[in-house]
Amino acid sequence: MMDDDDPMAEIRASFFVECEELLEALQDGLQTMDDGDDDDETINVVFRAVHSIKGGAGAFGLEALVRFAHQFESVLEGVRAGNITPDRGAISVFFQSGDILADLVRAARDDTDADDTRTQTVLMDLAAMLGDDAPQEEVEVDDFQPMTLALDMGLEDLNDAGPDLPSLGDTGTIEAKGFEDGYTIHFTPDSALYASGNEPLHLLRLLREMGAVEVTCDTSALPCLADIEQEKSYLSWTIHLTTDEDESAVLDVFDFVADLCNLKISGPGTGGASASSPPDLPLLNDSAPLPVAEPKMPATPDSTNVSVPEQAPESNVATLPMPATPSTKKDKQSSSKTAKPRPTVRVDLERIDRLVNLVGELVINQAMISQSVAEADIPANSTVAEGLDEFMQLTRDIQDSVMMIRAQPVKSLFQRMSRITREASSMIGKSVRLKTEGEATEVDKTVIERLADPLTHMIRNAIDHGVESPADRRAAGKPEEGVVTLAAGHRSGRVIIEVADDGAGINRPRVLQIAIEKGLVQENTQLSDTEIDNLLFAPGFSTAAEVSDLSGRGVGMDVVKSSILALGGRVTIQSTPGSGTTFTISLPLTLAVLDGMVIDVAQQTLVVPLNTITETLTLTENDIRALGPKTSVIKVRDTFVPLLDLGAELGYRTPMDSYIGAIVLLIAQEDGSHAALVVDAIRDQRQVVIKGLQDTFGRVPGVAAATILGDGKIALILDPVDVVTNADGRTRSPSSNLQLAG
Repeated sequence: MMDDDDPMAEIRASFFVECEELLEALQDGLQTMDDGDDDDETINVVFRAVHSIKGGAGAFGLEALVRFAHQFESVLEGVRAGNITPDRGAISVFFQSGDILADLVRAARDDTDADDTRTQTVLMDLAAMLGDDAPQEEVEVDDFQPMTLALDMGLEDLNDAGPDLPSLGDTGTIEAKGFEDGYTIHFTPDSALYASGNEPLHLLRLLREMGAVEVTCDTSALPCLADIEQEKSYLSWTIHLTTDEDESAVLDVFDFVADLCNLKISGPGTGGASASSPPDLPLLNDSAPLPVAEPKMPATPDSTNVSVPEQAPESNVATLPMPATPSTKKDKQSSSKTAKPRPTVRVDLERIDRLVNLVGELVINQAMISQSVAEADIPANSTVAEGLDEFMQLTRDIQDSVMMIRAQPVKSLFQRMSRITREASSMIGKSVRLKTEGEATEVDKTVIERLADPLTHMIRNAIDHGVESPADRRAAGKPEEGVVTLAAGHRSGRVIIEVADDGAGINRPRVLQIAIEKGLVQENTQLSDTEIDNLLFAPGFSTAAEVSDLSGRGVGMDVVKSSILALGGRVTIQSTPGSGTTFTISLPLTLAVLDGMVIDVAQQTLVVPLNTITETLTLTENDIRALGPKTSVIKVRDTFVPLLDLGAELGYRTPMDSYIGAIVLLIAQEDGSHAALVVDAIRDQRQVVIKGLQDTFGRVPGVAAATILGDGKIALILDPVDVVTNADGRTRSPSSNLQLAG
């Protein structure tokens, strides 16, 4: 690994960040191909991702990564040429190759060893697709020496270019007979071209394949050895090309390095000496270099993306390694459809966290000022009150903006689950496909990182226990290939993630029997379907008949529930026999700030998240009905809703003698049902800062977190759904005279 003080360490780190983005594009392309859309544009996207990783890896001397990427790239070139058909078997190998490529990238980044056995197995599969059982040719890998590459490719490499390329004379010119007319190309690489692993020699060879060439290398800008700057480009080339190809074919040769060089082309169809360039690029001349578009940096565990209007200094930028290979017109169409990336800058996550904390303190101070203004009885139309309103809106806008910075799409997480699906299904001999929906849904970055383990357990559980064996699926009239759906979306101010399979559903009699055998429930206990399903979350519970690499040890779903509860979320189960099972995870959008309703209960001040409240009511005598000796319900329009005394449920007091005139909050649950919580008073509706209690007090039932109010007091933030789930429902004594519901 490079020392952090090494001037090249930042460029190396940027390369690995860019690799994550390229790997994401690779997975997207492969998934599109797997879905049946294997058009030329998609294949080109996949090819370019692999080639770009190879180019950058070669610049840094990452030999193992270069060799594997070279073999993978060769197969993809065969697909582009039409020699290899991308059927399901081939795409399966491509997915495995993408996984290996990701492993090699991360092994190089972390200076660890990848699984060589698995790598060699996939290499053999790729070689078989090429029809080549012999050992693959060695791929030369140089250490990252930008200036050395520039000198070699200017003169000496041309002499060793092979028998098909004429030798270089003393004047630095390649003689080519038969030159009558054609194109004149003035090509001056930027320093970034070498840094990204591209080679001018390859471009010259590609031009030579198009026709007769006459190449002159201009070394006039080359200083004496003592004055050479290591990262600067000094050489340029003038190429005369005689070819039957049109101008677009010549431009395609430079398509992948167009933003890394100065380029001028003149000849037939270009208007004599006028400069010509690709349709989506500005015209070029010797004094007007092509603007370099800074690549979009993907988020990593140590950084996040923030849009900025400025471009970083060249010495601190590692441009995406673009392949120097001939492009087809389809490539050109593909690049023209690609949106220009917006400028971004990578920022350490610690700085964002500090900004979030400062915004939290700003929200608290704003609440304190509001409290002081209210206590001073300042008129609402006064200058102070109006300024405070503007301050409150500004605070909210700043908070929303900061939360947007922390928000990241779940796409990267879902792509990791695709690999889990492939590996788990292969391990147990099932054919399972992962279908993803809502990959663009944005979630707080901290939430995404902590969701990886729970989702891994749930995906494996769905494959092992949910999806039937191929024989059982055939017997049930289902396709042999099972489908696990991973979906994300926003609902009622929360993030909803669903893991669904199309398997046989939960075998509830078997689950209940196992629970009885393990002593989790008493024999002859009557449980609802929901209660039986929730037994899957009991510690040590497992329905596996034997221990395997995937399951059978009784560890998994209880870990899932604990992890999700620690995030302030909930998990529920819905299962239909013969049709499959759906696990639903509900999470807060952010772990920093929320909109809440401040209430009073038994002289205690509490906060209820606003997104859980559907409406507030004041009870009348006709609203209340008795249900059993200790509980009551209320009539809300045409339905009956359980009535819960929040003070009694939290242990602050005993049930009240009468609830006539009481204020209730109607709470919505995940399954669509409702419950009514009785409170003493509603004080305010405001934005509050979440202060976690997990590290100090552990998990407290019914309590999600705490906050600091405007008067400096601490108030508990409730989890009303958890309160409803664990409620005993005591709202009256047996002597109470309430009308029975009916």
